[in-house]
Amino acid sequence: NLPKGAVQGRTDYGEAGFGGAAPPPGHGPHRYIFTVFAVDVERLDVTEDNSGAVFGFNLHFHTLAKASITATYENRG
Repeated sequence: NLPKGAVQGRTDYGEAGFGGAAPPPGHGPHRYIFTVFAVDVERLDVTEDNSGAVFGFNLHFHTLAKASITATYENRG
């Protein structure tokens, strides 16, 4: 459950929300970068139907600070 007013954007899975780590078996480690942003507005002008490019465009003009962590996952099948 998301907090009121929260939006998850469309992903490479073609729908909104995080679908999990799913590299092909035997493909080696994949990197997953999680970034949180501090913004200067209460709400970005985006919807769950918007692409990552639209989210990025809005974040670019409203970011005060950000932090990232990179995780790796390998599906050994």
